[in-house]
Amino acid sequence: MEVAVVYIRMRNRVQVNGNQTVRIKDIARIIGPEEVIQIIEDIILLTVKKEDKNIIVIDLAQVIMAIRKMDPTIEVETFGPSQSIIEVILSKKKMSFLTFALVWFLLFVGGGMTIMNFHVDVSMGEVHQKIFTIITGKVEEKPLLIQIPYSFGLGMGMILFFNHFFKKRFNEEPSPLEVEMFNYQQDLDRYVTMNENKENVRHLDDR
Repeated sequence: MEVAVVYIRMRNRVQVNGNQTVRIKDIARIIGPEEVIQIIEDIILLTVKKEDKNIIVIDLAQVIMAIRKMDPTIEVETFGPSQSIIEVILSKKKMSFLTFALVWFLLFVGGGMTIMNFHVDVSMGEVHQKIFTIITGKVEEKPLLIQIPYSFGLGMGMILFFNHFFKKRFNEEPSPLEVEMFNYQQDLDRYVTMNENKENVRHLDDR
């Protein structure tokens, strides 16, 4: 009897809805004979419940055991991540316009204060005055000829730095903010897989 060999690669993170049934095809990619893949993909791993909260970790060992239980003759080869994080999407209330306006106002004022305080610390006003004097030979307390273009340039520089203008992206290169968010998500996923996965933690009192 020919032994069927399948290759499994777990997905890093999967989003599901509450009370949804999670099958192997939802959290893993399977390569192998077509007739075997169809059977394995429909194997049910769990059904999301309220007590599961919003994060569930599925270990590769659980997937292999589910396949072995269905058919012990199947040979499983694995590669890639050994856990898959299931993020349960809970119903959330839509943010009201008043809340959005308040958050936007606080961020706008906070960002403006940060820029102004930085300019005061580095004496940017005096620098503009000196640059204006060097270029024109005149002394001006408020050199708008320098300050206005500088203000527009500051805004354009921020847009180019973050590589976004509203929803428009200028190129495929990720922005520094996206890179930092990616690193944060990677650290968060590692923490979750170590602390939420019960297979990774065992106490001496466990029997």
